[in-house]
Amino acid sequence: MQWRSWLSRLATPPDPFIRNPREDRPEAPLGRWNLYIGGANRRVEGYVNLDIDPTPGVDVRADAHRLPFCDNRFTRVECDAVLEHVVDPERVMREIERVLAPGGWAHIVTPFCHPFHAYPSDYRRFTPEGLRTMAGGLDVLGTGWRTGPAATMLVFTIEFAKMLLPWRWWRVLAHGIAGWLLWPLRYLDLYLFRSDYAQRLGNHCYIWLRKPR
Repeated sequence: MQWRSWLSRLATPPDPFIRNPREDRPEAPLGRWNLYIGGANRRVEGYVNLDIDPTPGVDVRADAHRLPFCDNRFTRVECDAVLEHVVDPERVMREIERVLAPGGWAHIVTPFCHPFHAYPSDYRRFTPEGLRTMAGGLDVLGTGWRTGPAATMLVFTIEFAKMLLPWRWWRVLAHGIAGWLLWPLRYLDLYLFRSDYAQRLGNHCYIWLRKPR
């Protein structure tokens, strides 16, 4: 019912993280064909949305290890929090490289200090340096942290509070209460992003890649 959806949105606390404003690259525009890998349950305007599950918003159901597209197809590829869920991230990166058009951009985001989250499985974590090693024939244009140490501490604090409780609805309530109490602390990351020391507890990292012409 509509009132339940409205009540759920009202009770949901803000996200416990804020994005690094230096992550965006205005010089990487969308082209005629763009690919978003891992966009389940969301609409991504301007992209072909691919995911392993046929959930709302998904245009193509496929495995990222075998992208069902021809070579040199997409001007831009977004791969957001997917590589931790795949068996062979190197193979997925080579598929991204294959379908990316010459001069096209790839933007990869992965977790570092983040709780386990299976979709359908959760295999590994990454650092910016680790992402660089998987660039293959793509040029590395920049790396950094999407979400920082404050996000890490908030996410783990909320998960720890939920772990202490025995019943699901108690955990849902704890998530809401802790989320509403702690979310303002996320803005500490706007200061912490400036520190090289932030990499010790970064939450999610990113890399920008470009295919040579």
